[in-house]
Amino acid sequence: MSDTTAIADFRLQTRAWLEQNCPPEMRVPLTSEDEVCWGGRNWKFGSEAQQVWLLRMAAQGWTVPTWPREYGGGGLTAEEGKVLAQEMGAMGCRAPLNSFGIWMLGPALLKFGTEAQKLEHMPKIARGEIRWCQGYSEPNAGSDLASLQAKAEDRDDHFIVNGQKIWTSYADQADWIFCLVRTDAAAKKHTGISFVLFDMATEGVSTRPIQLISGKSPFCETFFDNVRVEKRNLVGTAGGGWDVAKYLLTHEREMISSIGDRTVSRPLGQVAASLVGVDAQGRLADPMLRAQIAEFEVDEAAFRLMLERFGDMAKNRQAHPAFSSALKYYGAELNKRRHELMMAAGGSDALDWESADSRQGAAARAWLRTKGNSIEGGTSEVQLNVISKRILELPGA
Repeated sequence: MSDTTAIADFRLQTRAWLEQNCPPEMRVPLTSEDEVCWGGRNWKFGSEAQQVWLLRMAAQGWTVPTWPREYGGGGLTAEEGKVLAQEMGAMGCRAPLNSFGIWMLGPALLKFGTEAQKLEHMPKIARGEIRWCQGYSEPNAGSDLASLQAKAEDRDDHFIVNGQKIWTSYADQADWIFCLVRTDAAAKKHTGISFVLFDMATEGVSTRPIQLISGKSPFCETFFDNVRVEKRNLVGTAGGGWDVAKYLLTHEREMISSIGDRTVSRPLGQVAASLVGVDAQGRLADPMLRAQIAEFEVDEAAFRLMLERFGDMAKNRQAHPAFSSALKYYGAELNKRRHELMMAAGGSDALDWESADSRQGAAARAWLRTKGNSIEGGTSEVQLNVISKRILELPGA
């Protein structure tokens, strides 16, 4: 049987499985972040359909389709994983699980983790049993991450961690954290940093939410006060955490870049038409807005194709390691444009902040939230510097 025939057969089998197993409620566009499934020890499902969808996909290994089966994955090839994504997209299937463990920690463990670490953590990530957060940025170490000062003192079979992290997304809801700490205070800036994992329920860990201009925020301050971390939870080598951190950051930037892709939410043109109305020819009634949205949707389609191409190149080890910076930069800018156009379509009504009709100002709060897209995961200025220096190789960059 040829590869082409095998893939065609896999596509038919996948389509049939999705038709049979994806609940109808999980085939409609998301209307708010509250409908996203994050999983975790304390997760409360929004509906029975959401729970059924996660359980079925996890049992199939398709929450992480290309991870090895022994770690909770589906064991699919890159091409099969692409087919699954295409069929889910064609059917409008929602992602069964959103997870920093899937997007960031899992790939890092596959590359740097011990076999024991992979077996302990990755199946739980795949099943949505543990929710992870990321302990990177500090009050004086954001874009200049290597300046971090959270300290891990060596105590033979464990570390004692003290310090603070900031902008820790969903730290108040996470079960575990993957965290950068300084294990050698005398070492040079990028050395002496280690990558550790620990339970957020450990004594000495506390969090405090940070409110943004949107009035809501996933971000927290996170504090460590004599937190005991077993050495078996050290990923990679002591002092070698910067290599793990850099590798993980490429996956974080790819993850953030995906906000530029609409996926299963409603097309912007449809949203605008429901707000502005259409003319006698069925076109968006506002010609200026219509032109702006047309331009945006062309850029959005091009970006989606670029994400797909980058994914193929990455799986074949042909992608430039710094290209994730380009994706992160453009994805953030695209998402900001999307929400600015939605606000323009909504007019003054879109500024409603508290009414039930506006779902407590969902549009305005989401628009304000996008302003952080060009800061989180490395500022746009940092990404442009990376692109200039490492991809374009501009002199003096």
